[in-house]
Amino acid sequence: MPLPLILGAAALVSAAYGAKKGYDGYQKHSEADDVVNAAKLRYDNQKASFDTQEDKTTSALVVLGKKELLIGQRFDEFKTLADKLLLQLNSGRQDKLVINIPKHKLQTIESYSYTAIGVLGSAAGAGAAGAAAGFAVYGGVMALGAASTGTAISSLAGVAATNATLAALGGGSLATGGMGMAGGTAILGAAVAGPVIAIAGWAYNSHGEEALKNARKINLEVNQAVDKLARAIIQLGKTYTYAHSIWDTLNTLFDTFNEYFEGLKSMEYVLKDAKSRNADVQVELAKFSDSIMRNVENGYALAAIMVNIITTPLFKVKKANGQVVTDKDGVPVMETDAYDSMILNSSKLDEVLREAKAA
Repeated sequence: MPLPLILGAAALVSAAYGAKKGYDGYQKHSEADDVVNAAKLRYDNQKASFDTQEDKTTSALVVLGKKELLIGQRFDEFKTLADKLLLQLNSGRQDKLVINIPKHKLQTIESYSYTAIGVLGSAAGAGAAGAAAGFAVYGGVMALGAASTGTAISSLAGVAATNATLAALGGGSLATGGMGMAGGTAILGAAVAGPVIAIAGWAYNSHGEEALKNARKINLEVNQAVDKLARAIIQLGKTYTYAHSIWDTLNTLFDTFNEYFEGLKSMEYVLKDAKSRNADVQVELAKFSDSIMRNVENGYALAAIMVNIITTPLFKVKKANGQVVTDKDGVPVMETDAYDSMILNSSKLDEVLREAKAA
């Protein structure tokens, strides 16, 4: 065969081969596009679901924390009025009237009240929502934690209780809202809530074979990320459910507590009116002594139930030999699962909520 014909045939074969490789490359690159686009859509959809649940859970924790802090503030107002009325009732009496509530429960209520007021005062303004969410998550450490002296925080009072609890809650970071990240690593753990996936602009090599290889790698990473997000959604969903259940129970108890508080306020008004008319206040007190004692004792009884709920940690606290494990600052350490996520204190929360509803 003449050389030009041989060269011409070779050129045709090379061209055909090149065309085939080009088509194969196009096909593989097209397949890579499909794989990556499908993965991106799957990731975006799951991430959107995660964001929705995270926002929902965070909002629930903010609402719960605000309710818990308001309850603590109201306890202080109730105690001030109850003490005032009891002092008047016992004025001149030989047989002093006493509240039929265990002393340790009264101390715990008072300690919690001081703490709530302290947190409210330290987290005003922009950090209030974050502080409220953080308090809903970590408020239970007040009862279990220990101050730097080793004394249980719940046994402290006044500024000492406030400072110790603020330290347990994170102090400055609480005031700036840092502990209010319900969907952050504080609850979910770095393995779930950290940078779930790092795909720079969903980029991959432009060459067909390499593009398909990288696309499949991306697809695997997305599958892992989607699984992590699914796990996080479940965890946040359970946290939301408990936050809502706790709020609902506290709200019902608080409404009844306020009825007793309003009863005391009404009696205070009657006494003030009697005094303004120069009437015998002691005579008026004698008329209402039973009602005053009933309202005070019932109010404190409900307060004790609410404090028991609020100071039950939302997440499990690590224990060793029956004792709470604390870090170097005396703050209780939370139990975590294989993904470094906090573990909901389900059984204990169920117990205290069940007891509250039965009370």
